[in-house]
Amino acid sequence: MSQSASVGIVTPQKIPFEMPLVLENGKTLPRFDLMIETYGELNAEKNNAVLICHALSGNHHVAGRHSAEDKYAGWWDNMVGPGKPIDTERFFVVGLNNLGGCDGSSGPLSINPETGREYGADFPVVTVKDWVKSQAALADYLGIVQWAAIVGGSLGGMQALQWTISYPERVRHALVIASAPKLSTQNIAFNDVARQAILTDPDFNEGHYRSHNTVPARGLRIARMMGHITYLAEDGLGKKFGRDLRSNGYQYGYGVEFEVESYLRYQGDKFVGRFDANTYLLMTKALDYFDPAADFGDSLTRALQNVKAKFFVASFSTDWRFSPARSKELVKALIAAHKPVQYIEVKSNHGHDAFLMEDEAYMRAVAVYMNNVDKDCRS
Repeated sequence: MSQSASVGIVTPQKIPFEMPLVLENGKTLPRFDLMIETYGELNAEKNNAVLICHALSGNHHVAGRHSAEDKYAGWWDNMVGPGKPIDTERFFVVGLNNLGGCDGSSGPLSINPETGREYGADFPVVTVKDWVKSQAALADYLGIVQWAAIVGGSLGGMQALQWTISYPERVRHALVIASAPKLSTQNIAFNDVARQAILTDPDFNEGHYRSHNTVPARGLRIARMMGHITYLAEDGLGKKFGRDLRSNGYQYGYGVEFEVESYLRYQGDKFVGRFDANTYLLMTKALDYFDPAADFGDSLTRALQNVKAKFFVASFSTDWRFSPARSKELVKALIAAHKPVQYIEVKSNHGHDAFLMEDEAYMRAVAVYMNNVDKDCRS
């Protein structure tokens, strides 16, 4: 299996949907766009399609580069490509930017057709169910009756799980990685602190900051810094930075002294340059609201009763934000509902971010499972 191969130069496509989308909160988007990228070829039977669902700050740019000068490849380039675990020589892979995003799909930066101005804070709150409904419309547009697999890490894994419940006949395999059937109380608390950093920024202007020519950069920066800490493990963070200082001795001030401070501030600044604050608010709310068992008397087993898909579930030993216990909760419910599931807990010192890394055991496990998905497509 080659990890050096790439899908090469890719071009995003904006797909317009001139149809209303009724959201879970009762509001309706009169129309919407989804920004996507595709890799590989859809076969004649249209049964080799794989949907990649992104996490909180992800987007449609999963693999490859947009130009030869691009410094960075797509966010899951190590996973998707020719000869890689999700092999684009065998699968037609679709990545998309979710509704409410800031990378081309309809969201706060889009024009509200009813006012002719940017939505800003007026873009409605969306849920994982809403995303799955819009993704089903995308599948219809592409002529895909059933996905060979739906794959996602973190918030992406929640979407893969919801797909199997909302559209059981349209998913053959679901890969739920570093995810959970609902957020813990602690996770909801982290999300609220992050939102408060944004909402209380003096430049937030009730979410209409762009019309005031401002950006709540301080709040978004702090939100990202705090979030980034929760995505990492103490072990990995300690090995990378320890208590290393950037200069000789303490400076007895509040500037950057420790290497880890420099790293977090760099990550915060970089994030402000590429992400929208209103989108961050929307994505964290979608995380908070996700709870498929709630519609089934708080029984996850009952929620999974009509699922047709086979499952691959993966967790990482040092992930304390989406701990292995949460993945095991899903596995236990799948077994109780008599659904086929394979589970792996990967030893890693990368914390929650491990699902983006090239851990050999993890990559091999996904590759082996996707080989079975390929065989399933051919049977």
